[in-house]
Amino acid sequence: MRLLKITLILSLLILMNYFGYITYKEAKIYEQQTKQIAIMSDANGLASKKLDSLKSVISLGFVKNKSREKLEELKRNKQLANQKSKNYFYFFLITLIGIIFLSFSCSLRGAAMSLSFSTLITLIYGLINPILMVTIHKNIEYLGDVILSFESKGIIGSILKLFESGEIAIALTILLFSVTMPILKSLTLTFTLLFYNKSWSIKLVNFFKHLGKWSMLDVFVVATFLVYITTNQGELTHAEIEVGLYFFLIYVILSMIVALLTQKVLQKYHS
Repeated sequence: MRLLKITLILSLLILMNYFGYITYKEAKIYEQQTKQIAIMSDANGLASKKLDSLKSVISLGFVKNKSREKLEELKRNKQLANQKSKNYFYFFLITLIGIIFLSFSCSLRGAAMSLSFSTLITLIYGLINPILMVTIHKNIEYLGDVILSFESKGIIGSILKLFESGEIAIALTILLFSVTMPILKSLTLTFTLLFYNKSWSIKLVNFFKHLGKWSMLDVFVVATFLVYITTNQGELTHAEIEVGLYFFLIYVILSMIVALLTQKVLQKYHS
């Protein structure tokens, strides 16, 4: 029975990682398609589109409006990738819920281990997926709605960009609290559960007691990060939340649960 539970949990973890990867893949396609649409919707792109439209009218339709056809194709591909990304993210959640329910039938340490690996997988996809798309556009006479700037923001990519732009303090803050600290937290929890019977593991009990006080700091830093990167000098800024943020928020919740379970495991064994 125990072997069956372990096999089921491992299978669900592999499936969860698969759905996370496909979600990431589709999210990147959505990002690329949106970027191409933004390029075609800048001043030069709209001018070229109007010129193609004029050629099509003058030729009585014999000359096809290639710009419009390409734009429509990009929009279709964009919507398809967006829908697939959402669907696979839902599959990811369903698999995670399955692991959580299955962990109820395990021992306390088994449940903590299962959720610990789930937390690490969720964190990875929270860091590499885009979390925000920012578009700045302006209505210009004769051209219409012109996109002045488009950027897709992910935690890792944005940190690198902040370093390049000289925003060292902000980059280091996000790197510390949104990358380094979460990774160390997840690895430490997993390591402690693997060696829970060691004498030195009791020293980590107090650490886990205080860990919860810092858990929501991850969300606070990311929220501050989102406010910062959406502050732009433009006529109109449109920000769209992406799937990476949801991965990261799920990680924060899971890490708090795993920390509590790990604390109970240590207390139970060393009491």
